[in-house]
Amino acid sequence: MSGQNNSSRIDEWLLKSIYRAAGQPAIRLRLRGGAEVSPKDALAVANIVIQDRKTLLRLLLDPEAEFGDAYSEGRIVLEGDLVCALEILYRSMPEAAHQGWYVKLVSECLEYVQRDSLRGSRRNIHQHYDLDTEFYRLWLDPQLVYTCAYFPSHGATLEQAQAAKLDYVCRKVQLQPGERVVDAGSGWGALALHMAKNYGVTVRAFNISREQVLVARRRAKELGLSHRVDFIEDDYRNISGECDAFVSVGMLEHVGREHYRDLGRVIDRSLAKTGRGLLHFIGRNHPRPFTTWTRRRIFPGAYAPALGEVMQIFEPWDLSVLDVENLRPHYAKTLEHWLARFEKCEQQISEMFSPEFMRAWRLYLAGAVAGFHVGTLQLFQIVFARTACQQIPWTRAHLYTDERHEEQETKWMHATS
Repeated sequence: MSGQNNSSRIDEWLLKSIYRAAGQPAIRLRLRGGAEVSPKDALAVANIVIQDRKTLLRLLLDPEAEFGDAYSEGRIVLEGDLVCALEILYRSMPEAAHQGWYVKLVSECLEYVQRDSLRGSRRNIHQHYDLDTEFYRLWLDPQLVYTCAYFPSHGATLEQAQAAKLDYVCRKVQLQPGERVVDAGSGWGALALHMAKNYGVTVRAFNISREQVLVARRRAKELGLSHRVDFIEDDYRNISGECDAFVSVGMLEHVGREHYRDLGRVIDRSLAKTGRGLLHFIGRNHPRPFTTWTRRRIFPGAYAPALGEVMQIFEPWDLSVLDVENLRPHYAKTLEHWLARFEKCEQQISEMFSPEFMRAWRLYLAGAVAGFHVGTLQLFQIVFARTACQQIPWTRAHLYTDERHEEQETKWMHATS
């Protein structure tokens, strides 16, 4: 009997220690069939049920990484709304929870193993982007745009918002017919094809995901744009030749902070004397890596930079930053759409992948929604240019009142309704 009492006291101590480390959120922690800890001054909005003591011990050592693995493997069950629970955890967890010696050691070792060398980048990208394209078709829009959308109105559909984002990028860099564009990290090709079709430019689009490049080439052929868009399976570091505009949407997160000067060097040698460009990327308010769970299971080698870190790309090459915009609410809304579609397609996805994969991706999408809601994640768009560039607008009005945009938006509404 005394042994059982001692065991219960140990379990209770472990739960309380984990609860304090998490900032005492409005969530109930419970060990299956045993001890539990509840918030004192608030109603619990969710229950986290931990299935065994081994998981308890691991949570104490590395809470973020173990929570992800345990949730994916079914050793943790969350009763309640997953996004709401994660928002509460993100708001309550003190910064010190991310800075324990063990967490730092594992993080630094992982950063070394997953470093974004030429070979390492291909390996990292393959793990995420070379999954079956049919998986992504289930929950992305028909153009397979896997980056933050731009919602011109709250009622816009995901399809309308992604089309609006593509055009928003084009208007920001003020593309002109006949210009040469480099698209670094081109995904399944939606932006490159949109630029060529609607702005009369030629595009060289670089990507190291073979699956995405093959899909993009097929789409270019179907749209009769193969002569205007060249999808090249190669690393951004191998880009050569001159361009009038350099655009990268969703690639910077995979460059690695140790390679920002490399990217700046590529932009400098590629951009014409009066050229300009745009970077679109997930960022942070201050330097901090993704959790080790995210980098192990979802985005190997990924890093979301603070704005100060990104200046390493521009400052050495005398590139002028013209505009910085944070589209954080738009990415939260984009992810809400993705998560809802992902949940709706649960049966089809379960036929393609394991239950562990399903839960891991649900946690990733829900965690991203929560991150953008509470502000641990940002979405930056930076417009930059050579100092000799004269295509600098007097105001930002062209982004919102352009007649062509209004006509195009009306077409999108009809086409996608």
